[in-house]
Amino acid sequence: MSEKFRLPDRAWVASVVALAAELVRRPSRGGIDDCEPVLRLLEDWLAARGLPCRRLQEDGVLVGLLVEITGGRPGRWWALDACVDTAPYGDESAWSFPPAAGDVVDGRLRGRGAADSKLAAAMFCHIAADLAPRAAELPGGLAVLLDVDEHTGGFGGARAYLADPAAARPAGVLIGYPGLTDVVVGGRGLWRATLSVHARAGHSGSRRGVLGAVSRAAHLVRLLDAAHLPDEDDPSGFPLPPKLSVTAVHGGQGFSVTPDRCEVNVDVRTTPAFGAEDAERLVRDVAAALDTELPGPRPTEVTPVASWPPFRLADGEQPGAALLGAAAEAGLPVTAKTAGPSNIGNLLAGHGIAATAGFGVPYEGLHGIDERADLAQLPTVYGVYRRAVLTLLGDDGG
Repeated sequence: MSEKFRLPDRAWVASVVALAAELVRRPSRGGIDDCEPVLRLLEDWLAARGLPCRRLQEDGVLVGLLVEITGGRPGRWWALDACVDTAPYGDESAWSFPPAAGDVVDGRLRGRGAADSKLAAAMFCHIAADLAPRAAELPGGLAVLLDVDEHTGGFGGARAYLADPAAARPAGVLIGYPGLTDVVVGGRGLWRATLSVHARAGHSGSRRGVLGAVSRAAHLVRLLDAAHLPDEDDPSGFPLPPKLSVTAVHGGQGFSVTPDRCEVNVDVRTTPAFGAEDAERLVRDVAAALDTELPGPRPTEVTPVASWPPFRLADGEQPGAALLGAAAEAGLPVTAKTAGPSNIGNLLAGHGIAATAGFGVPYEGLHGIDERADLAQLPTVYGVYRRAVLTLLGDDGG
């Protein structure tokens, strides 16, 4: 594909905004709302334009929608991915407009999911509709994944897509998280575990002093916070250090009993030089230190619950190179960025699939109150993604 960068016309941009607004008006908070209405809207929109799609399920649960455009010549497949479930609203009384407003005020689309990532979903559907009439001249193919299990942390849509034997495996994925200044080409990985701290139960008013599980867990938290993680430069050139955070403590009930069990959640963000095995070793060593300093009736149990590898695309590696190149062609001063938070790119990296995980319109209120997506740059962002996809579909060698 040798076609140069071009902006969509006004009617096309208006159609993207209209679809995104309708999506925002249908609440789809991950793990809270029924996502059937938002998926039905997308299915109807795609069907009206002759775009085939099918629902994805994981363990019988609806987790996404997949659109596939098969090219007329052999070549690699690429995918666009956007979530259409959202974060919760939080304190609705703190919003200055309804969280499901789905309106445009002062050039901004307002409402939960406007930025993350219903505008990207609408844009990717329009890119599929834009390119479908040209499918016969394209090598490989383009998939559009619309995930409704992203904000739960389950990433069920992506997992179901990769597990679907009928779906072509993509060479790379462009994930439509927002933000105009960077193309995210990497992210720290993670290793997560729950630590179960034990003690002897007792009455809080007993003459015999009892060190309860909550008190032992509090000491464990101090040890975890003080744990040493390497902060020297990663020899691989990875730009961020590892990080350990205690994210939850659960234990006890009422006032009169010192509890016999308390659970502590630990989240370790990993890097190529400090991976999942290093994280687990560190946390187990801290747990052993607790049991030595404040012995309990049973050793502290460490139960791993999730692990994703870090990822980072090399300079010139696709699909990052295509997106960066298209942004430069559009005159945007965009830089490659490695993100601290993890994302679906980590899941894809575990399957050996390269990904970008962010480039889109400017935004406000992401996961907070008054979420808004700035539409002024939407035509340029659309043009960048379209140009990048055409570049990738033309890059069908090796």
